[in-house]
Amino acid sequence: MPSFDTVLEPDMVKIKNGVDNSAKEIATRFDFKGTGARIELKDKDKEIQAYGDSEFQLDQIEAVLYAKLSKQDVVISFLDKAEKVEKLGGDKVKQVYKIKDGIEADLAKKIVGAIKNSKMKVQASIQGDTVRITGKNRDDLQQAIALLKKDLPDVPLSYNNFRD
Repeated sequence: MPSFDTVLEPDMVKIKNGVDNSAKEIATRFDFKGTGARIELKDKDKEIQAYGDSEFQLDQIEAVLYAKLSKQDVVISFLDKAEKVEKLGGDKVKQVYKIKDGIEADLAKKIVGAIKNSKMKVQASIQGDTVRITGKNRDDLQQAIALLKKDLPDVPLSYNNFRD
């Protein structure tokens, strides 16, 4: 029975390149000279940390980061910005951006619900941080992918592990 996995996984190489390019621009920009503005990628924690002297400066760093990630074809919705800006010692502040990796339970339920409500001849099952979709033939699976792209346009889903 043909099947495929629906996953949510970012391209960490492109994200690393975007963060490195952002760090270079921050280091050379005139308005950041002599300040504590910097940005770094924590690979193990899957997060990006931006440091600055004020919240206004963090907003400028965020604009640079988003521009550089967009040039690398990284979908910005992979980043989950923390609500609160952390205060560090003195006048320093820090903003954390978590990189989404894997489908969370509520999104997985939305995907399964969308497949079931469509009355298509495919089944969806949650398997950890992926959703496996199986059907009788390849055409049904392609219709399921089209349905997910239409119903969840703001979620950068990937489809892999196709099997016949």
